[in-house]
Amino acid sequence: MPEARPLIALLTDFGERDSFVASMKGVILSINSSAAIVDLSHQITSHQIQEAGYFLKSCYRYFPAGTIYVAVVDPGVGTERRALLVSADGSFFVGPDNGLFTEILEQEAGAKVWQINNPQYRLEAAGSTFDGRDVFAPAAAWLSKGVPPAFFGPAVHDPIRRSVAIPVWHEEVLIGKIVSVDRFGNLISNITARQVREFRAAMGQTVEIYIGTYVISDLVGSYSQGSRQTPSALINSSGNLEIFLQEESAAQSLQVGVGEEVRLC
Repeated sequence: MPEARPLIALLTDFGERDSFVASMKGVILSINSSAAIVDLSHQITSHQIQEAGYFLKSCYRYFPAGTIYVAVVDPGVGTERRALLVSADGSFFVGPDNGLFTEILEQEAGAKVWQINNPQYRLEAAGSTFDGRDVFAPAAAWLSKGVPPAFFGPAVHDPIRRSVAIPVWHEEVLIGKIVSVDRFGNLISNITARQVREFRAAMGQTVEIYIGTYVISDLVGSYSQGSRQTPSALINSSGNLEIFLQEESAAQSLQVGVGEEVRLC
């Protein structure tokens, strides 16, 4: 069988209008023309590190071992923030040290981290506004050619971890938050299917879900069981409690978004 091509997956907030993504791909292919490049998304909301972290957490387990993820949502570009290479569960993550990899580091206890500061594996540039092209893309490309992670720079033992909201119990109420809004306007919470099951076991089988001024009576099994007029809730395929309107944007109709409180009573 032919040897599999190294796989590099890109996640950014760059959009597709400008030359940013194309430049990164050009750098990668110039260093390793056999690399296969996959676009995870370039539509992350500008500067929204939390959104990028949730996106990466939601999809990385479905890629082959050895995949190299280049995640660039980097409002601190040009500052003293470090550039990181993370090895976790047989795959690699390249990006800024700004908390973007928090979920990966929490889920993968054996993760190892290095700083990318070896000039041999980066591009020289007139400015410092595009580390996606000048630092992260070349690092990923050299990594895909078999350069060991330790060659890129020293080990890092204190990568930045942002605060990740977790659901909390308050008396007989489980309180979570909306952590993502997808392109359909569905409101995805940090309350998991396991926590819903535990809530039912402790409080009874009926669950009422409160968000904003709305009350949702229990969960449905699919989008088709929801309503266009009033919000419904289900457990989505990532295992999170999700609030939606059938074929409508719950975010727009309910006028809520990331950070909104969700309560199970």
